[in-house]
Amino acid sequence: MIKARNLSRRYGKFTAVANVSFEIGRSEIVGLLGHNGAGKTTVMKMLSGYLEPSAGDIEISGMDLALHPHVIQQHLGYLPENLPIYPEMMVADYLEYVATIKGIPPQERMPAVKDALLATQLLDRAMNCIHTLSRGMRQRLGVAQAILGRPQLLILDEPTNGLDPEQTASMRKLIKQLARRATVILSTHILQEVEAVCDRVLMLNNGKLVLDETLQDLCCTRTLLLRVCDSNPSLSSYLRRLPQISKVSSHPHEVGEQAFALNLHEGTDANTAANNIAQTVVKAGARMYELHPLVRDLESIFHEASSIEVVEDVR
Repeated sequence: MIKARNLSRRYGKFTAVANVSFEIGRSEIVGLLGHNGAGKTTVMKMLSGYLEPSAGDIEISGMDLALHPHVIQQHLGYLPENLPIYPEMMVADYLEYVATIKGIPPQERMPAVKDALLATQLLDRAMNCIHTLSRGMRQRLGVAQAILGRPQLLILDEPTNGLDPEQTASMRKLIKQLARRATVILSTHILQEVEAVCDRVLMLNNGKLVLDETLQDLCCTRTLLLRVCDSNPSLSSYLRRLPQISKVSSHPHEVGEQAFALNLHEGTDANTAANNIAQTVVKAGARMYELHPLVRDLESIFHEASSIEVVEDVR
């Protein structure tokens, strides 16, 4: 769906994005993470065709964005962080205006507007003036204009910004529904947002891509947590002899128990290792209470990736 190769964007001597490459498949929901000033918005503007890269190229659905911007933009929906709207216009009129700009044929505009209003639960506000809408309703209107014409690619910059908890939950549900028919790139600094809706994470730090992982692989480590009864002080030495284990470390535990963090060698099958560990515990005469992969939370991963040093001080 999307291939970005060696993207860079410079403003004079200042480099906002430096040599960023990634690929995104169809119907993926990808979270674009990073501190404020990390380069997220610049990347999204380049993907939408709003900004030209200083270097690198972007391919969307097999077409070069630099050569076919208007064709690609007809199948692209973009919600910027600060959406330019016309407060004196009615909701339906504004969406019809956007549909016209997007090149949706006249006979398809009203069905497209109704579809967007239904998807964002704004149908009962269609005849309201935009200035009468709450912040949450205006944010929904931003999503409505982005999904006009059922685009194949949606780029959403902070879509839940300013929403209350109920509105946030509703927006997350909508994003998941939209991903059934479109690829979604979601920029946010809210980690719960990524955990709630995303399949994969791209993390930027000072304009450079420092992490590209699926959420499942990202949160699961190559470490197993073993908790047993405190009946065999030699168990750790038995565990160290297993070929799948590279390191055995003591882990916090309750009185009368032992707990170990067991690091696996690269390429080791976790299920095979777990089976061998369980057999070793039984042979050692200990009683096993628990054996499972250690899972990292996204916040700790974010801090780890954000601490990666880069050569340039880029915002």
